[in-house]
Formats: sequence, structure tokens, C-alpha cells
Amino acid sequence: MPNEADRTRLKPRHVSLVAIPDAVVSTLSGVFDVMNAFSVLPPGLTEAQPFEVQIVGLEAGALILASQVPITVQRSIDSLDATDIIIVPSILLGPDGWRKGRYPELVEWVRRMHDRGALLCSACSGIFLLAETGLFDGAEATVHFGYASAFSAAFPHVSIHPERVLVVSGRREELISSGASMTWHDLVLYLISRHMGAAPAQTIARFFALQWHQDGLAPYIVFEGRNDHGDTAIQVAQDWVATHFSVANPLEEMTRRAGLTERTFKRRFTRATGVSPMAYVQRLRIEDAKRRLETTDISVDEISWQVGYEEPAFFRRLFKRITGLAPGVYRRRFRIPDYARSASKD
Repeated sequence: MPNEADRTRLKPRHVSLVAIPDAVVSTLSGVFDVMNAFSVLPPGLTEAQPFEVQIVGLEAGALILASQVPITVQRSIDSLDATDIIIVPSILLGPDGWRKGRYPELVEWVRRMHDRGALLCSACSGIFLLAETGLFDGAEATVHFGYASAFSAAFPHVSIHPERVLVVSGRREELISSGASMTWHDLVLYLISRHMGAAPAQTIARFFALQWHQDGLAPYIVFEGRNDHGDTAIQVAQDWVATHFSVANPLEEMTRRAGLTERTFKRRFTRATGVSPMAYVQRLRIEDAKRRLETTDISVDEISWQVGYEEPAFFRRLFKRITGLAPGVYRRRFRIPDYARSASKD
């Protein structure tokens, strides 16, 4: 990690914020504004502007992003012989997923800048572009949980952890990825803390009301059982349990409907869906409980009974194990605010 002398050097670190047509404007503009904010903050936070942030791309000039918003690319990558930090913002994947090989010049430039010492950072799905360099092979990273399967299929040599907010890897901790959507907050706060210290990072967090997602991303992930396996008997069981998960002993009925012996059913179900039948039922029950906690005032004990658990204490332990939060904490975090609920009635 950089020492105190490195933090206080006068020359700002050059940040290359990569713009490609697939980029999402919200992440790109958010990172740009926050990392350029020191000039407008109260005096005394820092003696000099710590970062020089520029939007870079294949060519300088106008560019239409995936959000259909026009932005200006300030510098072409050909004009940059060195940069301290490269950040690839969120990108929007089309129905066919990420198509490799579209930006060979950009990928080669990233490799070259890495060789010269640059940190490589991705926000959300920006890891798809960085992974094309091969520099993340054998390393750990994170990505938006909605893109995790597509990423694993495209880059099987990268160990992906969509439940993690921020992953820092590489021999010199130079490979940095943030997870779903707004975890770009954590990325920029980490970079500020790494280069300036914790106090400036916390000042920025307060000024912009940015969040550290300290509980991870497990509470945000919605469980969706796999149904692309082609096993008709297992699909029959899945279709039934999707609306009957709260009944007593659903595994017995799932096995009967699949027309298999119990042992064969468990083996085939796990192979088809990636989880055991019991774990599958538990995830369905917890997802239903999450929706009830978000939208109703029903007690946790009553919700426990409604989703299929007679022992509230067991339900509470299971809920925290799966989501990372106790039911009461989850309700406070994700409950629809009263002002939003009243507005929806108008």
C-alpha cells in the first residue's frame, strides 16, 4: 500500500475513465464527479487536487453511450503513454451477452498501461472488458450478480464472486473490481482511501451521501432457480414447488411428481439446478419472506409461519445465513418508505 509520502505528493494521479459505446452514463458520470470533487469541497481537506480524471476512448470527440446520452471523450488512448488508474464503468450487455474481440486496440492499451504500473479497476460489468486482457486469469473478481453466469461462461479462468462488494487482487493489489450497480461508491471511496487516507474518503462519503456496502451484496441477490437443464422430471417438480414451497414436507411431493425414487430425485435435482432440493426450497421460502418484510408490517414470527417454518428461531438463523442480515435488519434496510407507499396510492 502507498506510504504517507506517496499520499501527499503534489502531482495528481492520472485517472483514465474509459468510455465505449456499451458504457452506462450514470456510473461514468458519477465516478467522474466524485473523483473530481476535491476542488469544490471545504478547504483543508487536501492541499492539492489528488486526481486528474479524464474520459478516454479510442478517439477523442463525441460518443453516444448505451444510455443514448452523448458525452465527450477528452483524450484518445493513443495520446496517453502512461496513466496511474484505469476505470472501466458499467457496461450494458445486449441479449447476446458480451462479444469478445471488438476493442483490440483498447485491450492492448490496457495491458501496456498495466505493465507500466497502472491500477486496473472495473465498476459492475466493466470487468468484461478488463477480463479480455487475460490479466485477471487465475485472480479473483466480482461482477453484477445478474451477469455472473454470463461472465463465468465467457471467462472461466477468473474466479468470480458476485456476492462481494469489492475485490482487490493481483501481486501488487492492482486488479480491483466492484460488484453490482451502485458499488462504484465503494470503488471510488477505496481509491481515495488508498491514496489519501481514511479521513478524506469518509469526508467524501458524507458530502455525497455515498454508501459503503459493508454487508455485502447477498441481501440484494434474488434467487432464481435454474431451469435450462432439460430434465423434464425435475422441471415438473420445480414448477410445482414454485407455488407450494410453504407446505409441510414439500420434498416428498416433489419426488412423487417427478416419478423418481428419493435417492435418484435428489441426485438429479442437484445436478440439474446446482443446489440440493432442501436448499432450493429454503431459498424459495426466504425470497418470499424478503418480499413480505419489504412490503408488509407482519411480524417476523408470523412471516416465518407463512413461508413454512414453525420455529421462528430456526427461520431467523436461516434468513441471516442466506442473506447476511437478520430479518429485522433486512426490513429496516429494504422496507418501502412510508412516503413512497403513500405516493403510490395517488
